[in-house]
Amino acid sequence: MLEPPTPAAPIRASSDAPVPDAPMLEASAISRVFDVSKPWLQRVLAREPRLTLRAVDEASFSIAPGSTLSLVGESGCGKSTIARMAVGLLPPSAGELRFEGNPISTARAQPELRRRMNMIFQDPYASLNPRWRVRNIVAEPIRAFAILSGTPAIAARVGELLAQVGLAPADGEKYPHEFSGGQRQRISIARALASEPDFLVCDEPTSALDVSVQAQILNLMRDLQQRLGLTYLFISHNLAVVRHVSDRLGVMYLGRIVEQGPAETIFRTPRHPYTRLLLDAIPDLEMVGRSRTPVGGEVPSPIDPPSGCPFHPRCPLANDRCRAEKPKHTQQREVQVACHAVAEGREAI
Repeated sequence: MLEPPTPAAPIRASSDAPVPDAPMLEASAISRVFDVSKPWLQRVLAREPRLTLRAVDEASFSIAPGSTLSLVGESGCGKSTIARMAVGLLPPSAGELRFEGNPISTARAQPELRRRMNMIFQDPYASLNPRWRVRNIVAEPIRAFAILSGTPAIAARVGELLAQVGLAPADGEKYPHEFSGGQRQRISIARALASEPDFLVCDEPTSALDVSVQAQILNLMRDLQQRLGLTYLFISHNLAVVRHVSDRLGVMYLGRIVEQGPAETIFRTPRHPYTRLLLDAIPDLEMVGRSRTPVGGEVPSPIDPPSGCPFHPRCPLANDRCRAEKPKHTQQREVQVACHAVAEGREAI
């Protein structure tokens, strides 16, 4: 991977350091349901029932300070919905999210707690205001949270942040359209760091970038995490990317986290059939000639999910119990798995 330019030394406040032994973020059986019904009058005339979409279904996880939890899965599995709930942009329909022991709803109401969490969005072309100069984009969180006062102090801090992400302080006078995709994502990272956060949600921050630029951005994010002690919730559908940035990994399918544990353990010995099929789909030049099983079938509609285990229509190990009963999470050494086949010892078939 290409190494980014050496950034300037960061300026951090030490008064808000998290408790080392407590989770930075903890989710307890969170769910999110969206009403996707037609307008009331249309439903009455057509005699149609109300329709709901369960985007997230009783997801539980925790993230230790200074670590990275990655959530992976196919499009529409609920990853981005969890990302938005984690920073308070969406409230959970059920369950609870806590930031250092404080409910996220409380954190949103307290500026000091809200300041310590931020988000890097997927599309660097859409997440930056095209009418603002870069210096104003990066300075916005500084002004919003009243971290510094006075134009000279804010301008100096913006220059430090741009240098920290591998850009020049003079780039602050330019507009977003004057930068490449990778440079725009660096600006997004600088803006996220402007509030001096401890926790960052990264919603597929490299998916819109070329492969070589992805490497630079990932190296930058890992370097920032090590030097600033940042905690990441990393959302991605790219398992090759996730393997290099994650401490823990959660595999999602149709709103549920079906397997969760140390990232390297899951990559080395996946237990859930869906995880195994996902890993089989990764190109591996060292395993040429090995038989592979592609992920077959289509993801069911979350509006009308299958009964029992949601993966059973595509699972090669499904039986009658899988079709009728939703599996609970069981602890399999270091990994939590929601699968009847694993619980019954049938996954080796």
